[in-house]
Amino acid sequence: MHPEFFDIPLIHLSIKSYGVMMVVGFLAAVTVIRYLSRSFTRDPQIITNAALYSLIAGVVGARIFFVLHYPGKFQGEPWWSVLAIWNGGLEVIGGVLLAILVILLYGRYHRVPIRHYLDVLAIGLLAALMFGRIGCFLNGCCYGKPTDLPWGVQFPYGSYAYSSQVRPDPARQRLQPYWDLPREYFATNALGEPTWDLKLPEYLTPEQRELVTTGPYRARPIHPTQLYSSVGAALMGLLLYGFWRRSRRAEAQGRYPFLTKPGSIFSLMFVVYAIMRFSMEMLRDDNPFEMAGLTISQLLSITLAVLGIGLAVYFARSRPEMLPASKTRKEPRPVTE
Repeated sequence: MHPEFFDIPLIHLSIKSYGVMMVVGFLAAVTVIRYLSRSFTRDPQIITNAALYSLIAGVVGARIFFVLHYPGKFQGEPWWSVLAIWNGGLEVIGGVLLAILVILLYGRYHRVPIRHYLDVLAIGLLAALMFGRIGCFLNGCCYGKPTDLPWGVQFPYGSYAYSSQVRPDPARQRLQPYWDLPREYFATNALGEPTWDLKLPEYLTPEQRELVTTGPYRARPIHPTQLYSSVGAALMGLLLYGFWRRSRRAEAQGRYPFLTKPGSIFSLMFVVYAIMRFSMEMLRDDNPFEMAGLTISQLLSITLAVLGIGLAVYFARSRPEMLPASKTRKEPRPVTE
């Protein structure tokens, strides 16, 4: 776990690993989208601008979703704390939804063939997600359940995963910790009563630090769900790219089998992402149960799957979005003498 890459001297500004990986993911997404969109646009700057606006919208949407999901975290805090994203607190689904809305409005304004753009956007979003989940792993969030599998990872004392293991979690219907940590490792309140908040590492004795680092009180191995999600995003991106190539061939031939009309790849993204996210929540150990033993992400995954299927049916039954002739075939190169 490396939540900070480095600290800038003098101004003491720490560069967060999660933020860095978000930027890397954004650049990867822009590169993929610009490359694939060459088939239907002559102005790559429009594509870049759309990606930039979607990045801003994505951060705003992810923060809004987090604030709405965890309003208790901001009770008693100044109003501007909801803006302090540098302290953490973003949820991917909210960011993706607002980013897509902004792209739809931007594309309509600039008369971009929006269904073609959404198809390549879907592949770019999965490229961004692949790197973003690596940022989650470095930050220690989005952690998994304890496991005995050989690739289980151990997060350090004080991490989100460690704190989850040594205290009950009623929101996940777990009334007892996974294992017992002596009370002297927990902080006390103003009345001297013990709490479930871990002491800061600097307040531990050398012996206590050794016990939580290499001794019996170190964290139990957990599923690296962040890396599972990263690999899953890469595989889904390759799958959608294969479908996109198939749709381009179908468009060139003027025949459209199922899931080849423009917009179909975008709808397929909702379905495959929903399946992966719903399944991943079974291995994660951070999100609270909201309804019927399901987390908010699982409930949203069901909604996304239904939406994706509905869009797939709609695009299959609608007329394909046509491009100008100059954008559906390569023009001959001018002859130079």
